[in-house]
Amino acid sequence: MIELHGASPSGLNQYWTGPVTSIAYDQASVLDRVRDLERPCYVVRNDHGVGATNEGTLSSVDGSGIEALVVAPPLQQSCLGDLGFLQTYGLDYAYMAGSMANAISSEAMVIALGKAGMLGAFGAGGLSPHRIESAIHRIQEALPDGPYAFNLIHSPNEPALERGAVALYLKHSVHVVEASAYLALTPQVVQYRASGLDVDRDGNPVIGNRIIAKVSRREVASQFLNPAPARLLAPLVDQGLITQRQAALAELVPMADDVTLEADSGGHTDNRPLVCLLPSIITQRDEVQAQRRYETPVRIGAAGGIGTPASAFGAFMMGAAYVVTGSINHACVESGTSDHAKKLLAQADMADVMMAPAADMFEMGVNLQVLKRGTLFPLRARKLYELYQAYDSLDAIPEAERRKLEQQVFQRSVDEVWDACVSFFSDRDPRQIERALDSPKRKMALVFRWYLGLATRWAIVGERGRELDYQIWCGPAMGAFNDWARGSHLEDTGNRHVADVGRQIMDGAALLYRIQMLRLGGLRLSVPAPVFASRTGAVRIEAPTV
Repeated sequence: MIELHGASPSGLNQYWTGPVTSIAYDQASVLDRVRDLERPCYVVRNDHGVGATNEGTLSSVDGSGIEALVVAPPLQQSCLGDLGFLQTYGLDYAYMAGSMANAISSEAMVIALGKAGMLGAFGAGGLSPHRIESAIHRIQEALPDGPYAFNLIHSPNEPALERGAVALYLKHSVHVVEASAYLALTPQVVQYRASGLDVDRDGNPVIGNRIIAKVSRREVASQFLNPAPARLLAPLVDQGLITQRQAALAELVPMADDVTLEADSGGHTDNRPLVCLLPSIITQRDEVQAQRRYETPVRIGAAGGIGTPASAFGAFMMGAAYVVTGSINHACVESGTSDHAKKLLAQADMADVMMAPAADMFEMGVNLQVLKRGTLFPLRARKLYELYQAYDSLDAIPEAERRKLEQQVFQRSVDEVWDACVSFFSDRDPRQIERALDSPKRKMALVFRWYLGLATRWAIVGERGRELDYQIWCGPAMGAFNDWARGSHLEDTGNRHVADVGRQIMDGAALLYRIQMLRLGGLRLSVPAPVFASRTGAVRIEAPTV
């Protein structure tokens, strides 16, 4: 039977009229009515007890004698998230798969999501200009009208990469970027934003290049919530990279259309709790909006820890305009990483992650979150940073420690590693070598970064013999997803298709929304098993006490 908190929980004082045979009373049939999200759900009471139906109509006149206790309206996909987010990017779901560097967020991933009405960001970080350009051609050919985004990652040690990415995006009309790892605005990201500005017939600003900024700190969020500063705009005008009118328009619009709050995520993260971070930045956005009065307020999305319908639902209920997933996509079929790495990810629990030094910001002491189960990378990477802090040069490292590095970590001599660095940066950024030749400390950093950078590549290509050195970006959401998917078709990585995963999470979140609406109306619903949807789209849930 359906349990109620009171005799008439919602106080509707309305009556249901419709085919009596459509009313379900047993648990399984009631759940079928609850999970039919495309139609309303009426909970009614008559001589047979309390039941549920998706048919009929309501009336304030007692014409049928069947009392309506709780009513839940039909739910469209747009019920979760901000409608403006859907309209701006041409989406069916307020759902985005964030970028993972080195094309782990691959072309196939972005295309599959785009065709399913979700937004994917290509992982351009760490790639050569030629490789990024190839990805642009492939994605634009498959999704000529979108939706898609490309990552624009802040590269403090290699600014040429950031400049090159912006040049490619402007050249090939890439109109949406996910800006990540920024500690402060750079001329490059400001140029991208301002270059797309124009005016309509009424003289109002028109935004051509959209930015979804990924942040985890209020001080960084503030820079994207506000307009670009004049100190960065003026030099761009002087260099002829933007016009004077574009600079003026840039002072009227925020730097970002959307700000994604990255909580406890894989890769670069400050391990912030989403339940604290999201309300704080939403309040900050509201304060900026009250001051700036933008025509369209900046939308705030949630990332980090989003790996199940329940976590997505919780983020939406806290006010997120959209949700962003990352770690869970790393183990999907379309992910640009090796099968071995995917297998390790699919076995991960929530506690199987730890922080390790980041290759791109090694000297700054910046860490990222990686998988620790099945790999020694995080421990070895931490050891490298300890040595970097303790010594001023490679020659100062004790001989015993140096031998361990060469035999256990590098598996080659330090001199051979340095030769590889010279070869690598000669094409990529020759200034790195020039600066290292004048600084033994910087030379040591490049040698250590050789290992950190290749550890990612080894995981991506599945380098045999290097399995214990795989660097696999991962947050606790992966473990939560594995717990949720256990016993379903998604337990097997071969069945984890990125668009299906996205639909499962969003459809499951919508179902939880309906269940919560019924609970708030007074209906007692318990859900002991995870909400889950099958690949055909029919929601499946183990019979709870209703």
